[in-house]
Amino acid sequence: MTTEPLRIEMDENAPHAGCCTLWLDAGDSPMIVLDRPLIERLEDALEAVPRDAKGLVLASESDRVFVAGADLKTIHGAADSELLAYLAYASEVYAMLAQFPVPTAAAIGGAALGGGLELAMHCDGLIGGPNPSAKPYPVGLPEAGLALCPGWGGTNMLPARIDPKDAIERTATGRTMTYPEAVDIGLFDATSDSPETLLDTAKAWVLSADLPERNGAPSRWIGRPDRAGAVRDAIHSLSGDTFESPSGLAVMEAIHAGLSDDWDAALRVEQNNLVRLRSTPEGRSAIEAFFAKSAKR
Repeated sequence: MTTEPLRIEMDENAPHAGCCTLWLDAGDSPMIVLDRPLIERLEDALEAVPRDAKGLVLASESDRVFVAGADLKTIHGAADSELLAYLAYASEVYAMLAQFPVPTAAAIGGAALGGGLELAMHCDGLIGGPNPSAKPYPVGLPEAGLALCPGWGGTNMLPARIDPKDAIERTATGRTMTYPEAVDIGLFDATSDSPETLLDTAKAWVLSADLPERNGAPSRWIGRPDRAGAVRDAIHSLSGDTFESPSGLAVMEAIHAGLSDDWDAALRVEQNNLVRLRSTPEGRSAIEAFFAKSAKR
């Protein structure tokens, strides 16, 4: 198991002087997933970012994915207390991004799914670009497709970045989007024309961005006064069928917690429901089917 630190690079010269790039990598895994070792390495890297940085870009070493998602093996096999500890610890590390003293952005040039998109949305900006393979890659919160729900604030962050009705419907059903669809619906704050210019686009964005309010929650989530009203309106316009499944009900419970209480309350609802749902017959069957399908690839 690798303990190598994540790579950090600081631009010393114009046009992006002062911008720091933190590179996520797979370590010993075949795919970048948010297992505990990667989260620990991310925590160490965030603490090591130079204090004189003027902006931070979170980027991926992989050509295929930004981050594929959470560690499904832990979600499937850990004891309840262990799973809750994993989810809570990651939330604390991601909160470091939400509290960062300079503007932050995620440079997304490959699949960003589940926990991977949630990690990205803890940054102030999402910067998108095409994949080197030129194939449209998936973006979104697919947890409901595995009879689960998000666990790191996705229910409360996605409706603050795109049309809230669309975001809630997608999260409650696990329906993801392709990169071109994500561009069309306005998920990204900026986009690059090619994989080669993605990082420069992200650097330029953070260096030109104003520092958002820092109060413990992500800069964009449904509890912000400029978003709460639109989310409430979206809830009233949604069909009841959207929330017939246990996953859909869990999504709605977390949204209500964010609107009526606070960010931490929404996280608790998500994480408690995720632990509960993964132990249902539907949840266990869906995860096992996912593992079986992956083994055949």
